[in-house]
Amino acid sequence: MFQSFFAGGFECSTHRNFQHRRLDVIAATRHDVFAKSDYQLLLKAGMKTARDGIRWHLIEQKPFQYDFSSAINQVRAAKKTGIQVIWDLFHYGYPDDLDIFSDEFPVRFASFAEAFTKFLLNENRETPFICPVNEISFFGWVAGDVGAFYPFIRGRGDEMKRQLVRATILAIDKIREICPAARFVQADPAIHVTVSPTKPHFAQHAENFRQAQFHALDMLTGKRAPELGGAEKYLDIIGANFYSQNQWRHPSGRRVLRGHKHYRPFRQILQEWFERYRRPIFIAETGIEDDVRADWFRYICTETRLAASNGVQIAGICLYPIVNHPGWNDNRHCHNGLWDYPNSAGEREVYAPLAEELVKQQTAQELFEIRKMRKANAKTVV
Repeated sequence: MFQSFFAGGFECSTHRNFQHRRLDVIAATRHDVFAKSDYQLLLKAGMKTARDGIRWHLIEQKPFQYDFSSAINQVRAAKKTGIQVIWDLFHYGYPDDLDIFSDEFPVRFASFAEAFTKFLLNENRETPFICPVNEISFFGWVAGDVGAFYPFIRGRGDEMKRQLVRATILAIDKIREICPAARFVQADPAIHVTVSPTKPHFAQHAENFRQAQFHALDMLTGKRAPELGGAEKYLDIIGANFYSQNQWRHPSGRRVLRGHKHYRPFRQILQEWFERYRRPIFIAETGIEDDVRADWFRYICTETRLAASNGVQIAGICLYPIVNHPGWNDNRHCHNGLWDYPNSAGEREVYAPLAEELVKQQTAQELFEIRKMRKANAKTVV
């Protein structure tokens, strides 16, 4: 499915944070300038696939008028290096003139997706991989329920999810008209929510929060809110975004961390997702900050192989972010990547413990695939 099992993801958020400040993480990490050398770093590390993004607010500064100059360096660098890119079209940010709740929003997004696909195919005829809207469920919550991201709305999260699903469906239709072979990744956080033993009366509320992780995918397949036009054809590859903070107790919000008796192993979460949708699962985002990066990556890889041993179809794992970046809210230097900020020549210092763990996990994955193939061949012979 992908050119390599392990991939690297470039943080590409462009939303306005609670301070109303527009983020542009691609520019902040200078990935837009050094895309070619960044992709070459991935290739040298054995990763032939990347997640990357384009910046809608820069491309469409006037309605239905598109300027792809902000994306051309990344697109051409991908072609030159041979890296396979999964392109994010909406990573939280959109043009300021656009009301996300308006009838115009899905139409504008679909037109933007169509224009980018034409631009992309004109530059590179390879089959495009597209993530139309990153984390529909999370964005609906953070921007539409608690009001921490633009447009800073409260109590309209479900309505926002519906809008983003409408936009996704229209975009997929437009892209498939141009390129029927296009592939799509639908990325959303994989979570687990439990209740404090002292507050059992909140158990149903906790389960409702847990089930919310499936709302967007259920809408896309038509299992939920069928009036939106969802159908099985709109769910291709599932992107499961999973971090250490993805498990918590309700209603306190206190995190349940690995090692706690109520922590749910990642393999079980993957199993539930696969049994629910029967689609290949791509670990589209996973990572952590500071000196536990290697340990966390080891855990994710081990759990993923355990899930695969139990029949879960795993498409790959994406280290996300692959380069350190400024904090969304405080601009601090987040040490969460494999490489650091670039120098003037585009060179990035590597975080050696994570690089060493990546090599170990690449070897372990290769051995796992060999054993799986031999087992399959033995069954065929018998």
